[in-house]
Amino acid sequence: MTWFFIALAGTFFYACTNHLDKIILEKYFKGGIGALFLFSALFSVLALPFLFLVNRSVFNVSLSNMLVLVIVALFHLLVLWFYLIALKHDEASVVIVFYQLVPVFAYVFGYLILGETLNRLQFIAMALIIFGATIISFEMDLDNRFKLRKKVILPMLGAAFCWAAGDTIFKMVALQENVVRSLFWENLTLFVVGIIIFIFIRSYRENFLLAMKSNSKIILSFNFLNEALYILGNIIFAFAYILAPVSLVLLTDSFQPVFVLLIGIFLTIFLPKISSEKIQARHLWPKIIAICITGIGTYILFMK
Repeated sequence: MTWFFIALAGTFFYACTNHLDKIILEKYFKGGIGALFLFSALFSVLALPFLFLVNRSVFNVSLSNMLVLVIVALFHLLVLWFYLIALKHDEASVVIVFYQLVPVFAYVFGYLILGETLNRLQFIAMALIIFGATIISFEMDLDNRFKLRKKVILPMLGAAFCWAAGDTIFKMVALQENVVRSLFWENLTLFVVGIIIFIFIRSYRENFLLAMKSNSKIILSFNFLNEALYILGNIIFAFAYILAPVSLVLLTDSFQPVFVLLIGIFLTIFLPKISSEKIQARHLWPKIIAICITGIGTYILFMK
């Protein structure tokens, strides 16, 4: 069971990055998600020398494989874009639950594109995940009426769709997975897209430069910590994949919403000036129920 605790540590680091994203977006990039997306894109260049040193064969790939890695990276860029849109309008503990829909989309793509089969238990599991996501799709307003989270649902459906699509494309061409190589091309693509955005989208460029001029040290510190935790999470998961089957390791993803919720509660109680979430009973219970239901669905889906 060593692999489980190793993978769980990676999941915890991912959960930390979700809250750091929310803090950075709310406090230092109030001009919009474009400035934060641009910063993440340009900042990704710092990872390239490190990834190259770890695996010097990053350029020794065929043109077809290189194009596939770039396409997968572009899908991951869309994941980031949709995720930031949703995070701008709601709490991290709400947004992250919708990522449990990724395996649902992945199984649908696998069925339609790769000819994979689905059994009755998998259909039940996907129904549970969808039901859990439906619960969190509603919130209680000040008048105790249910309100649909329209600004979260659509972008997070887009994020889950793009994530699953990218993974399906990767699998469809039967590439041998190489974590370092994939990370290199993902970060390189992100950097190139960031340069293009910086040059051609004036509003994003101006908001980015204004934020850097006002809080450069704080922004650099937060983003460095954020990227470091994300990369560390990737490395931990890569090591866990060596110790156990991929399907078992992926089960730990269902704990990410739990960690995000617990971190949110901790910050709200002890560090409310940094970040806070709605932890009243009427807001907390729907999150807990949704997390439990989607977690059970994910467990059934991967424990086939």
